[in-house]
Amino acid sequence: MMVPTGWWRLVATVGVFFFLGLGLTTARHRRHSRAQERMTSEGYNEEGWEELRHVLPQVDLENYTVTHVKVNTGDVAYLPCRFPQLSTIHQVSWIRRRDWNILTTGVSTYTSDRRFNVLHPQTTDDWTLQLKRVDKKDNGTYECQMYTGTGVLSQFVNLYVSTPQAAILGPRELYVEEGDTITLICVIQQSKPPFVFWYLGESMVNYNARLNVETMVEGERTHSTLTIHEAQNKDSGNYSCIPPNVTPAHVLVFVSQRGDTVAAVQRRGHISAASTCFTLSVFTSSSLLFYIRLVLVVLCCVIYTHCFPFR
Repeated sequence: MMVPTGWWRLVATVGVFFFLGLGLTTARHRRHSRAQERMTSEGYNEEGWEELRHVLPQVDLENYTVTHVKVNTGDVAYLPCRFPQLSTIHQVSWIRRRDWNILTTGVSTYTSDRRFNVLHPQTTDDWTLQLKRVDKKDNGTYECQMYTGTGVLSQFVNLYVSTPQAAILGPRELYVEEGDTITLICVIQQSKPPFVFWYLGESMVNYNARLNVETMVEGERTHSTLTIHEAQNKDSGNYSCIPPNVTPAHVLVFVSQRGDTVAAVQRRGHISAASTCFTLSVFTSSSLLFYIRLVLVVLCCVIYTHCFPFR
C-alpha cells in the first residue's frame, strides 16, 4: 500500500518543527540553569530569589525600610528593626513572609522553632530578631511590624544564606615517594569554623600521632594544614578537609616506593583513564541528545525532499 506523498510531507514538516522547538526549549533550560548557578555562587539561592520576586513586589518598597543581611549556614543572623520614639509604647512583631508565620510579638516568641528570639534592651527602640544555626531554608524576607492607633508601620529584612566552600591548594592528585613530607593546605573563604576535621577515606586523622594538623584564622580566611612526615604507602588515599557548615574539599594522594617509577606511572595511568572515562560520560550525557535531534532533523529533511522534490 502506497502512502500518499502529502502524508510524508506532513510527517516531515511536523518532525522538523518539533525537534527545532525541543532544541530551543533545551537552550532556554540551560540558560536558566546557568543563571541559577551564578546566583547560588553569589550566595543567593533559588528559594530566596523566589520570595523576593513573589512577596516583595506586592509592597511599595519606596515607603519602607529594607535591609539586606548575608550570613553563612550555621552562623547566627541578626535582623535589625528600629522604630525611633514609638516602639516603647507600641507592640512590635516579626513575621516570616514566606508562610506569614508570626515569629515574635513584643518579647515573646510564638513559633515552635526555638532558634528565633527577639533582642529588645529595655528603654531602647531596637527590636532585633536573632536566628541561631541558620540554614538554607531560612532564606527569604522577614517583616517587622509595629501596630499604632492609626495603622501599621513595617520594615523588611532580606536574609541571604550561603554555604562557604573549602579548597585544598595544589593539584587534585598528588604523587610522592616513601619518606617524603606531605603538606596539604585547606583554605576556607568567608568563614571562621571553630575546627577543621581531616579524613583519610572514612577515618579521621586529626589525632594520628604521625600526622600534624594546624588551623589558623587570618581575617576572613581560615587555613588548616595537614603535615605527614616520612610518608608511607599506607598514607595513600583520598584526603578530605571537612569544616562544619562548609562544603568539603578532597585530594588524592599516591605514595610509591622510592625509585619505583613503574608503579607511579601505572597509578597515574589508572587515574588518567578514570578521569578520561568520567569526562567522556559527562560529554556523552550532555551532547548525545543534541546529536540525536540533529540526525532526526536531517532525516526528516531527506524524506521531505525525496517525497516532494524541487522542480
